[in-house]
Amino acid sequence: MLRSLLPDLTPFRENRDYRRLWTGFTLSNVGSQMAVVAVGLQVYEVTRSTAAVGLVGLFALVPLVVLGLYGGALADHHDRRLVGLVATLVACATSIVAAAQAWLGNTNVWVLYGVVAVWSGAFAVSSPARTSIYPRILPPEQLPAANALSVFAMNTAMTAGPLLAGLLVDGGGYRLAYTADALLTFAAVTSLWRLHPVPPEVVAGEEGPRRVGLRSVLDGFAFLRTAPNVRMTFVADIAAMLLAQPRVLFPAAGAVILGGGASTVGALYAATAVGGILAMTLSGRLGGVRRQGLAILVSVAGWGVGVSGLGVALLAADGVVSREVALVGALAAMAFAGGADAVSAVFRTTILQSAAPDRMRGRLQGVFIVVVAGGPRLGELAGGGVAERVGEGWTAVGGGLVCVLAVVLLAVRQPGFVRYDARHPTP
Repeated sequence: MLRSLLPDLTPFRENRDYRRLWTGFTLSNVGSQMAVVAVGLQVYEVTRSTAAVGLVGLFALVPLVVLGLYGGALADHHDRRLVGLVATLVACATSIVAAAQAWLGNTNVWVLYGVVAVWSGAFAVSSPARTSIYPRILPPEQLPAANALSVFAMNTAMTAGPLLAGLLVDGGGYRLAYTADALLTFAAVTSLWRLHPVPPEVVAGEEGPRRVGLRSVLDGFAFLRTAPNVRMTFVADIAAMLLAQPRVLFPAAGAVILGGGASTVGALYAATAVGGILAMTLSGRLGGVRRQGLAILVSVAGWGVGVSGLGVALLAADGVVSREVALVGALAAMAFAGGADAVSAVFRTTILQSAAPDRMRGRLQGVFIVVVAGGPRLGELAGGGVAERVGEGWTAVGGGLVCVLAVVLLAVRQPGFVRYDARHPTP
């Protein structure tokens, strides 16, 4: 029974190409998370301004949205290995520049903004190429297991990266953190370098690829209008991120409601990642789930329940229970939400990889990046405005419940998605 719950390691064990890619990008993601923390700390040290730190997100988001869409089109028109390799080389070079500026004692914040923008753009191009490679090197039945391993790796990186960054910055300054990031990013370069070419598939009767450009990007959105199951994977995620985004509430939770300051804020972030790790540790049976659309909706509802649980803990901290007990409840709620989000991510990616035709996978992965990057930002904006009026606790409770209600409405409006069968994937 226990063995059946543990992660399915078949893709890692049987496929050398997947094993190399997984290892390379897991190490690279740890480095990236270290760099994210180091950049924020260095910007604040240089400027002593929280607003300046906030601009880091803007310089990361704009290239991510623009180049995510264009990068997806590149992956659909050219050898995906080559697209991913060139973009990852740019990311590695950017990490080297980040390390160099730290070793040289840079105090110009615009250098850091530029590093963030270039690195974010490189990631936006490499990610669709890399993700659309997996369906070409793995059989369809192994995609859920492969995606579970990828989500496990990402959550592990989101936990280990910041912790390592803190240790390195405290021990030797920013230069050590950036240098470690550059070395770890090189592992991703190596994994792509050793992969065989992965050109776009040519299917008889289908129109050949257009020249890469705006028209090609728009073709991806046009395809979504005719692909209700693929479209619903985006809609469900938007519902979760827009209606129930708790991150904007964390600073107030640490500073005022639960106490503990930055330590509490960090713990709430970490709890979400730890929940994802625990869920993927017990992901062995995900590969046997046929109703993957229903699984996504249940998981998104679980995210809403977890966020509502956070709100209950914040409200209870106001004299109902001690702050310590409320903090435990808040951490448990975010761990539950993180686990549900991890399961949702596995099946959303699996449907996108298996139901979409190969000629569209890159562009749809680009849209996926935009949704994943932009949805939380919009959710934070909406949640912050609501919290100003009704308070953080009620914002979380209400947002989570509205998210659950949205899932119910989506299930009623899109019964085909509820019936989606993984053995007969249709877009």
